[in-house]
Amino acid sequence: MSGLSDGFLRLPIAHRALHDVADGRPENSRAAIEAAIGAGYGIEIDLQLSRDGRAMVFHDYDLGRLTGQKGPIRQREAAELSQIGLLGGSEGVPTFAEVLDLVGGRVPLLVELKDQHGQMGETDGALERATAADLQGYDGPLALMSFNPNMVRRMADLAPGWPRGIVSCGFRAVDWPLLKMATRRRLREIPDYEAAGCSFISHHAPDLGRDRVTALKAAGAAVLCWTIRTPEAEAEARQVADNVTFEGYRAAIPA
Repeated sequence: MSGLSDGFLRLPIAHRALHDVADGRPENSRAAIEAAIGAGYGIEIDLQLSRDGRAMVFHDYDLGRLTGQKGPIRQREAAELSQIGLLGGSEGVPTFAEVLDLVGGRVPLLVELKDQHGQMGETDGALERATAADLQGYDGPLALMSFNPNMVRRMADLAPGWPRGIVSCGFRAVDWPLLKMATRRRLREIPDYEAAGCSFISHHAPDLGRDRVTALKAAGAAVLCWTIRTPEAEAEARQVADNVTFEGYRAAIPA
């Protein structure tokens, strides 16, 4: 099991990079990534799959909110996605390979694989394989995580050298209306942490007081949290969390 490098615990992590559409930097865009690097932050990004099996840096399952186009991202090929403009910016959807080249190991990169199953079950493995293929030869601080523990387990086999973690929360019904109750009850206790060979969690900030979070931290797990939007919320979260994922303000970088 690989642990997080120091940068993941020291540098605040810009959620979906340092995005601000008012300044031409959509979330998960190259412009937002460059801005985060320039400011000295770590970066969190999301991965979805294209129709032709490429890992794409994009958060949503559907293109609508971020591009104005209709339909799932998985129904478009990577070359087409690269030409679909991100709203509020001047660029298309980047591939994971492009982002790895852009970052080039300059700052820590926290990579979330989005669930491709719908109920947090076993996937077809396509996104995991595409992610692992792009990681070949990358040299820099990077960690992998997902809400879906099955995907984290698969990455343990496909890319065993990279630190792994589980994205976690209280899984309230109001926030996860399509997820089965039994699944929500199971996942909120982070039961797959040890089996997936994890070294960290990224937990929902309002739920950091959960007993399981306390137990994992006591056993040596690094605790990151999401998503912090004010300095006051950051100060509260840091009473438990080792580091924060933030957006909407400039988190202070420790000296």
